[in-house]
Amino acid sequence: MDKHIFLLGFMGSGKSFWGVKLAVHKGVLLIDLDRWIEEKEGQTIAELFAEQGETGFRALEQQYLHTLAGLPPAVISLGGGTPCFFDNMDWINQHGHSVYLEVPVDILLGRLRRKPTRRPLLAQVPPEEWPAFLEKMLEKRRPFYSQAHQTIAYAGDEEAFFEQLCAV
Repeated sequence: MDKHIFLLGFMGSGKSFWGVKLAVHKGVLLIDLDRWIEEKEGQTIAELFAEQGETGFRALEQQYLHTLAGLPPAVISLGGGTPCFFDNMDWINQHGHSVYLEVPVDILLGRLRRKPTRRPLLAQVPPEEWPAFLEKMLEKRRPFYSQAHQTIAYAGDEEAFFEQLCAV
């Protein structure tokens, strides 16, 4: 592997889960951008959002994203919103191979309902409004996600999905 592989997609799309598996398969380091930020800042993403607001958090996120340029090739799991701010998507595409993990809303919803506490954007939305919220957010983010070098659509078959991912 001669360049980073950036995994992007909506929250709950499996970027962290598949990132671990892909990094092991490729024999490279996994960098989960959210976990890395939490480690370096000593706060959770939710705490950073609460303290700095989304604008402040996104600026911090961009700083950490840019530090990846000097690292050896790795699999990098991005936060769901990372590609959607500043020039991040252009930067990502210039510094590696970007892969959009496209997952249907009903599957995202099921996954997010299992672990809602780690999602700052969901914390402010009543659970009964999540389906409409997810649709609206996905619609806003699709133009950024669609700029990825490659899209892998999840259709319920994890084995087939992982085979496609390993071919990256």
